[in-house]
Amino acid sequence: MIGWLCFAALALAVSGAMILIGLPRLLWSSVGAAIMLAGVGYAMQGRPSLPAHPATPRALVQPDDLTMFDLRDRMLGRYSADAAYLTAADAMTRAGEPQAAVRVILGGIEHVPESLMLWTALGSAMAAHDGGHLSPPALFAFQQAMRLSPQHPAPPFFLGLAYLREENFEGARRYWARALALTPADASYRRDVEVRLALLDRLIAMREGDGVTSPQR
Repeated sequence: MIGWLCFAALALAVSGAMILIGLPRLLWSSVGAAIMLAGVGYAMQGRPSLPAHPATPRALVQPDDLTMFDLRDRMLGRYSADAAYLTAADAMTRAGEPQAAVRVILGGIEHVPESLMLWTALGSAMAAHDGGHLSPPALFAFQQAMRLSPQHPAPPFFLGLAYLREENFEGARRYWARALALTPADASYRRDVEVRLALLDRLIAMREGDGVTSPQR
């Protein structure tokens, strides 16, 4: 009941605001329809009987993730039949819905089973879905991408990134070195790979100096 009272109060407030700001009457029906649609949605999905509890924030996309989206696009392109699935999956990832992102990519692979782009993205999406761990399904997706295009730097680079995020620095270095070896000298993203590999080498050297080793896989 309280939920419906709040909804009614909100509807009245919106109606009053329309009058105060002088909204043209021709637009009143559109606003009214939006309010009615919201009411229908609340009636169908609202659960006012549930006890209140603090909201749990969804996982946010880190700035590094956005940088990697851009790097992936430069490596694999963005204007192809399978790119539409990747656009939708990226939107799900930004919304904090990694499981939905995985489903979207799997749907794309059903239509484009030989897509290097989608298999590479599937590996990254599955690793994100599994809490940043390189699970067997994620590893399989990366391996499938490398099987489809063994001379392309993207699959080993993003596999290396998955290893890095689970703090397996030797595994990350192995695949980033392979990615750099496969990257053409004139590629726009070669410098990106070089810089990340150099920084990783410095990190490994620092850890070795402190007597710290990362897990082997």
